[in-house]
Amino acid sequence: MGKMSEMASEVEEQIPVHEEFFLCGGVETQIIKCGPWTNLFDEQGVSKPKQLIFIIPGNPGLSPFYVPFAKALYSLMKSRFPVWIISHAGFSVTPKNKKILTAPQESSAQKIEDIYGLNGQIEHKIAFLRAHVPKDVKLIFIGHSVGSYIALHVMSRAPELPVVHTFLLFPTIERISESPNGKFATPFLCWFRYMLYATSYLLLKPCPEIIKSFLVHKTLEQMNFKSELPLTDILQPFCLANAAYLGSQEMMRIVKRDDDIIKELLPKLTFYYGKTDGWCPLKYYEDIKKDFPEGSIYLCEKGIPHAFVLHSNQEMATIVADWINNRLPRK
Repeated sequence: MGKMSEMASEVEEQIPVHEEFFLCGGVETQIIKCGPWTNLFDEQGVSKPKQLIFIIPGNPGLSPFYVPFAKALYSLMKSRFPVWIISHAGFSVTPKNKKILTAPQESSAQKIEDIYGLNGQIEHKIAFLRAHVPKDVKLIFIGHSVGSYIALHVMSRAPELPVVHTFLLFPTIERISESPNGKFATPFLCWFRYMLYATSYLLLKPCPEIIKSFLVHKTLEQMNFKSELPLTDILQPFCLANAAYLGSQEMMRIVKRDDDIIKELLPKLTFYYGKTDGWCPLKYYEDIKKDFPEGSIYLCEKGIPHAFVLHSNQEMATIVADWINNRLPRK
């Protein structure tokens, strides 16, 4: 088992990973791309991939946290399809040594109202996909946590997008504020949010970048998480404020499950719930399973936690790759 893990990590180290920044909806947006394809509009003929696996993170899931998962998935898919991770609007700041690139199909300059809120984040993903993905490239969505809610609404609002299937991992798509973690988080995010803003700006704004990098490095070391891309955005007051704002909207707006959307899209959806998930407890799994008995709705039997990107990337990637390779219709 140890040798297999070492071999997998050696293969993953060779996978090309590109970090790019674009304006999308008038906001700087970080895109991390696994695989040799960077501009799908440039690719022609045999080299052009037929599908794109598109990861929509949770909150405050910064894109670099998902890189090990994306690389493991890319490897398990035999390097056939690119795997892209999009940051949420306002969750990343372009480093001084990076250039903000122009979208292949420039429609992304148009501003989106309340882009840092829940509705704006949905429109942000739609704007990106329309500007960056050709219409003949099929899409496979992977939504994690609130990314599942966003993925569902992207599919519903933009039915012209050629989405083949969507995998909803540990989906926070209903009653978040009633969940065990939500009961704790709601007061902080909804009532004390402005105190959090002020504290983060007072403590972190004057802090030199080198100190922030050191603090992030030490924290990740304690968590036993290796990141090949910088994660200093986690200590940027601007990014923290936007994560808190999105979190407060999740608590207030994600209440009733969108059964009409689920019913309409059900053949294209796979749900994966955790047994001990503080954000979407077992009862939520039991309820949706009862209401949609014909759906592909699974309960994790492997003890994978909600924040799988920290320590369970290989296990989660193996499950998703198995679904894609063996259960989806061949196109």
